[in-house]
Amino acid sequence: MSLEEHPNSTAPGESGRGLCQRMPVSDRTEGHAVKSGAESPGNLPQEWVGTLFLSLVIPCYNEAGNLDALLAAIGATMNTLGLPYEVILTDDCSTDGSWDLLKRHAERDRRIRIQRLSLNCGESAASFAGMKAARGTHIVTLDADLQNDPRDLPRFLEALKHYDCVCGTRVESRGQGDNWVRILSSRLANAVRNLLSGEQISDAGCTYRAFKRECVSNLKFFKGMHRFLPTLIKMEGYTVVEIPVANNPRFAGQSHYGVWNRLFSSFADLLAVRWMKKRMFRFQVQETVN
Repeated sequence: MSLEEHPNSTAPGESGRGLCQRMPVSDRTEGHAVKSGAESPGNLPQEWVGTLFLSLVIPCYNEAGNLDALLAAIGATMNTLGLPYEVILTDDCSTDGSWDLLKRHAERDRRIRIQRLSLNCGESAASFAGMKAARGTHIVTLDADLQNDPRDLPRFLEALKHYDCVCGTRVESRGQGDNWVRILSSRLANAVRNLLSGEQISDAGCTYRAFKRECVSNLKFFKGMHRFLPTLIKMEGYTVVEIPVANNPRFAGQSHYGVWNRLFSSFADLLAVRWMKKRMFRFQVQETVN
């Protein structure tokens, strides 16, 4: 099934951009509360209703044991929200029957749009391919392993009323779904990234994020970019906030990450992003003639 690319959206605005904050579940930031649980974020902006609002972008590699439960959980949550949506799953050349299973789901539900890469290219490539295919005004990225809980979606939407990009953080919930090796390697990786990049992102490895589509319209793809998406979006001048999310135990399949690819393999990418932060600048044309 082929997916057409959506044209780029508008450029970032001017005021209040480039901000990154933590937004705890129980706290209020700038007078706005982020609700917990699966309740609907009331008082939805009018422009969210009546258009294709949300594109859920999911990379998939050998996740056949999780796909049925994942799509059922997404459908249950989205039905309570009442917003138009699509689910874009990019199969990264799986070998466990994931693609055949995805085709059956796509045949039953036209909101499920699928594509398959010709070669195994990694999470960044599969995620970026899904973002390029997204037609919604807002994009949510999440993993296919069900460790990202679709019931957290209402909290993302609540925060999206006030920020351009909302990033999940598992700092408070890592013990629910990960062993001590994964927890330690994640903490080390985040500490090194923040030290060298000058960031304060508490969980850059969490790919559960929601953002306006224009946040990524000008980004250039590189391998490993999914780890640095909050920083790259901030560099484009958009506001970024973190909210706590659940971290469920993996239901089926095997994790694709360990100490090596969490810390060491991304070190060269980190140095590149650090260089980009120092050299990049934004400009706006004030006036043109002819």
